[in-house]
Amino acid sequence: MNDPGLVDGVRVQWGDRLFYPGNRRVPASPGRTGTGLRTRAAVIRQRIEHTVARAPQVMVKVTGGGRGMVAIAAHLRYISKNGRILMEDDQGNHREGKEALLDVADQWRLGGSRIPEKSERREAFNIMLSMPRGTDPLVVQRAAREFAQTELADHRYGMVLHDHQANPHVHLSVRAESRQGKRLNPRKADLQRWREVFAERLRAWGIEAEATRQVTRGEQRNYPRLWRKKASEQGRVQTPGAAQKSGQRFSKSHEQAFEAWLRIKDALAKSSEPADHQLANAMNLHIRTMPFAIELMRRWKSEQRRELPGVQVAKVPTVTRSRPGPEMER
Repeated sequence: MNDPGLVDGVRVQWGDRLFYPGNRRVPASPGRTGTGLRTRAAVIRQRIEHTVARAPQVMVKVTGGGRGMVAIAAHLRYISKNGRILMEDDQGNHREGKEALLDVADQWRLGGSRIPEKSERREAFNIMLSMPRGTDPLVVQRAAREFAQTELADHRYGMVLHDHQANPHVHLSVRAESRQGKRLNPRKADLQRWREVFAERLRAWGIEAEATRQVTRGEQRNYPRLWRKKASEQGRVQTPGAAQKSGQRFSKSHEQAFEAWLRIKDALAKSSEPADHQLANAMNLHIRTMPFAIELMRRWKSEQRRELPGVQVAKVPTVTRSRPGPEMER
């Protein structure tokens, strides 16, 4: 496969399925060599390089939300340590001290439709954006600020940086109702987009970061919900949940991602470009050490099925993977 356009076409076709599952049915276009295809292929290549290099995974998590001003004010006090830590609002104003918190609460209570002290619906969302230990906290704060300006532009919010714990993270308390009266209702696809935007902003500030899905990384670990983990620690439930995900839908998604990895690797291996060969070798190592690939090979061998085409799967991972903490990615 000497034609760069063919390599780019394969990379885009299967890379979209690997990194952007909403585009699973993107038609193949191996013959197109226009600027659009080359640009898209370059984006996919960058994501592949970040993934095989095991760039730190960002975490964006909705940790809850206030049902009324009593709960919202309590969360604002919590993330700001009762006004001792500087809070930044959606207008870029810095708030500090107990009086400032009371003023923020009044703005939320009366700005737009009135928020009652207690409500049957969620009037605010608590969002946490985090990076692993060692990341510059100020860069995390800048990236979180740009994330909020992009994704929460029409909402009132308060933002606080916590850099006193193991991993630097930013708490965002966001008013559910926008200034135009539209309500925020984040779903799974929104959370993935938020992760990708946050990672993009971190990279723009020179921080290696990625936002790939577990399926893309071949991960199988099932991170328990925070409430279940705490309940288990306190003895209120017997187990924090299954350690690994399972089920037919789960396996099918992983097999589709695995096929995409193999298709891209094979195309790069047939390229005439040395850089493509180097990336194909890195991908081969990544594929060999993916937890799902190892489990899949064991299962296929036990069923006396054929070997995987184009790759030998290691029996034991030879590369230490950086894993998000239990409070991080699902």
